[in-house]
Amino acid sequence: MLTYIDSHAHYDAEQFDPDRAELLEALHKGGVRNIVNIGCTLERSQFSIDLAEKFPFIYAAVGIHPEDAADTPSDYLEKIRKMAENEKVVAVGEIGLDYHFEGFDKELQMRFFEEQLDFAEEKNLPVVIHSRDATEDTMRILGKRGKINGVMHCFSGSAETAKQVLALGMNISFTGVLTFKNARKAVEALEVVPLDRLMLETDCPYMAPEPNRGKRCDSGMIVNVIEKIAELKGVTPELVAEKTMENTLKLFSRMK
Repeated sequence: MLTYIDSHAHYDAEQFDPDRAELLEALHKGGVRNIVNIGCTLERSQFSIDLAEKFPFIYAAVGIHPEDAADTPSDYLEKIRKMAENEKVVAVGEIGLDYHFEGFDKELQMRFFEEQLDFAEEKNLPVVIHSRDATEDTMRILGKRGKINGVMHCFSGSAETAKQVLALGMNISFTGVLTFKNARKAVEALEVVPLDRLMLETDCPYMAPEPNRGKRCDSGMIVNVIEKIAELKGVTPELVAEKTMENTLKLFSRMK
């Protein structure tokens, strides 16, 4: 049985309301060593902490997603600061930029991004970066800071962007998108990411890999992604699981 870590999940999502506790226990028994539940709002960040305190194998990240910046109170950093004191909080995230939907406030998103990057650096916590349709601004903001202790989650950029992310010292994680038939761009990006900088995630309940595409995703489905990476890299699934687990534990150093 493969043992692995899901570095980015959203078990606070309503899709898990009917069976959350039972599912999480079953996943842990089935090979999921750890799960990092990711905050997007103040409320969901707190939910992540509550979940982590209930389940020893779950950890939390706290932060404000760019799409949620407009609905966040001005004193949010003080609330995040208090949350980050909890020993089960392993990262600040997910933070970043998202220009996908119309009506976004670019200046507000960039301010929140910068403020949370500053906070993470101050607290010596890694960051979980979200970037969608905003590569140029994301890389400009990160690039001016030099080395970044963090991971670019749900990577959807080009191989060239992947090289830039790696040059900043960051890890890169992929979702079930890698298994999709039209995933040429993701596959090309994976080719330039060495095993010692690679992480795994589901972004569940979204991004379910083949053959479960379109269904509710959960951490158990990472096995499909591991097998795909092993095929593309020409290594064993066991090696992919082992190396990505090492990378995740190294980045999220509070994780036990």
